[in-house]
Order: sequence, then C-alpha cells, then structure tokens
Amino acid sequence: MAAVDEVIAARLTTNVPLIGQVARYIISAGGKRLRPAMLLLVANALGYQGRFHHEMAAMMEFIHTATLLHDDVVDESTMRRGRPTANESFGNPASVLVGDFLHSRAFEMMVETGNIRVMQVVAAATNIIAEGEVQQLLNMHDASLDEAGYLQVIRSKTAKLFEASTQVGAILAGAPEGLEQAAATYGQALGTAFQIIDDVLDYDGSAGEMGKNVGDDLREGKSTLPLIVAMQRGTPEQAQTVRSAIEQGSTEQLADVVAIVRSTGAMDVARQAAHDEARRALLALANFPDNAYTAALRELPEQLLARRS
Repeated sequence: MAAVDEVIAARLTTNVPLIGQVARYIISAGGKRLRPAMLLLVANALGYQGRFHHEMAAMMEFIHTATLLHDDVVDESTMRRGRPTANESFGNPASVLVGDFLHSRAFEMMVETGNIRVMQVVAAATNIIAEGEVQQLLNMHDASLDEAGYLQVIRSKTAKLFEASTQVGAILAGAPEGLEQAAATYGQALGTAFQIIDDVLDYDGSAGEMGKNVGDDLREGKSTLPLIVAMQRGTPEQAQTVRSAIEQGSTEQLADVVAIVRSTGAMDVARQAAHDEARRALLALANFPDNAYTAALRELPEQLLARRS
C-alpha cells in the first residue's frame, strides 16, 4: 500500500495546481483504500510477480475518488470522512472537473499495461457504475422501490468497482477463467455487503463514527434496505411515516423513522443480508491457494461487517 501511495502521488503531478489540490484533499482524507488493497491481495494470492499491480491499485483508487467527487455534487453533500466535502470547500465546478481528470488519468494508466482484458473489464465497469448512478437518481424519492431494485443499484453503483478490482488482480496474475470469475464474485459480494452495512449505519451510527451527516440518505430521498424492510414489516401508519419521509426528502421525522426502523427489526434483516453476502464472498475463495494473502481475504468480510464508519 505504501507503493500504491507513491504511485498516487506521482500520478497526481500536473501543471494545473488546483487539480492536485482538490485530488489530494479527498484522497488524503483517510479513506479505507479497500479497492486497491483487495486488488493487491488477490494478485498476490494468485502468485503475481510483476509491477503493474501497484499501478492498477492506484488506478482503481482514482476511479473511486472520481465517483466520490461527482456523487457529492449530485447529492449536495457537505461532509465526507469527517470533514467538508470537496464541493463544499472548492465548489461544484472544480469537483466535477477534477473528477473528470482522475477518470482520464486512470484510463491513461490502464492503457499502459497493454493488457486488453484489463481494459475490457475496467471500461465495462465504469459504464455500469455510471448506469447505476443514473438509476439511483431516477429512484430518488421513490418509496415503491423493492429489494430487487435496491440490490440492482448497489451492485452497479458500489459493488461493481470492488468486483473489477478483484477481477483485475486475478487477470494480472494470469489466473485461469474459473479463478478469475471466483475473484470477481468475491469482490461483488463483498462490495454488496459493504454498501448494505453503509446504509444500515445511516440509521444506526453517529456523525462522528460515520464521517458524514446522519440521515443524509433520507434527506436525499434514498430508499435503502432498512427503509424498504421497515415499510414491509411496520404497521400501515409506520409505513406511511417512512414513505412520506422518503418522498419528501425530509429529515424532520428522522427520529421517528429511526425508531420505526429499529422497532420493526429492519436493522437485523439488513445486517443478515450483509452477512449472507459476506458468506457468498468467502465461498468464492474455496479454490484459492492457501497463503497469507488468501487468509487476509478471508478475514476481510468479518471486518467489514463489524465496521462503524
């Protein structure tokens, strides 16, 4: 990861100071670097001996950071990772354009590998991520969204980059198709679990723990799994309270919505869904070589399920 950070610093070199300033602001904000770490772990678990895994890990972090910059503008977010968002500090135009720079720099790095399979996977992933973003926009304030629709969005918007990261790690290692697909499944399942837990924490955490404003999802009109389950399991009156809060994008009833989510057992149902995805991730590692890197991949799902931020 230290080598990845060196690549990130070198690749942020530009003649336009504002680009580096904004990019470094968000990249240095204490992110988990999960996607780069997962790419490195898979590549090493499958015996990769080259140098491109550091470049590709940095490339994934650039794509992730670009999506964060654009997301915060679209969602009008004011806090991320415990401090003001880039759009809050530098303005929307700078955030959007620096996000564009990071995307184009990531593709420049990807092309340098000369590996057409890597290019195919990452290009397809970025398209799917963009589709997920647009679908989420269309779903805003839609209280009729069901679990299948919710999962479709998070598997496109969030889990797809996890999946691409682990799949690229396997491709770099020259893994056979079966192991490559297993790596992709691991990433998709873990990314899905990660997002479900993130959505649970919006109603079960504090701003200090999470690094973002509590109730942001509700304010944005996002119908996430805890809310979907609460409407299914609650009384008609409770369901109407949650439905109105989603449709209006209002946090005035946040305390009532949190109480409903907790009293209906929606938290437990959502956490169980995340546990099921974590188990699916572990099953995908069944045929991986037995080494320290695979052991770390096996430990990761439990750590993500236990997170509070």
